[in-house]
Amino acid sequence: MADRSFNFAGFMIRWILALFLVFCTYNPSGYSWYHWLMGAENKIEPLLILAAVLLLIGWVIYVRATARSLGILGTLLALALFGTLVWALIYYQIISLSNTTLLSYIVLVILSAVMATGLSWSHIRRRISGQLDVDDRDDD
Repeated sequence: MADRSFNFAGFMIRWILALFLVFCTYNPSGYSWYHWLMGAENKIEPLLILAAVLLLIGWVIYVRATARSLGILGTLLALALFGTLVWALIYYQIISLSNTTLLSYIVLVILSAVMATGLSWSHIRRRISGQLDVDDRDDD
């Protein structure tokens, strides 16, 4: 049976993988799949399509897990929490609206944090409340 313990390192691994997925798809630096696609003369290159399929698989896994774990309301609440934090940073002039590159990076990190939380939520809830999900069962 797989090890069912969950800790901060487990969450960080999920978050790093989510960051990798998000930043490989798009980032303001210009080194992403999006920029590769926009700069490609031939949009039907095998490696470009392979990368797209791999990214799509990752997005489906993360978005589906987030939707199942947090639900639409939970996802919206998580985004509202992070959105309010960004609003506070802008309101108190810690970051500027004119710095679109920084804002893009913040949005990408927030998106990956919500996705990592969604992928980890069952474990987090079990640690907090002691309740198991319907999908959890003991095969002993």
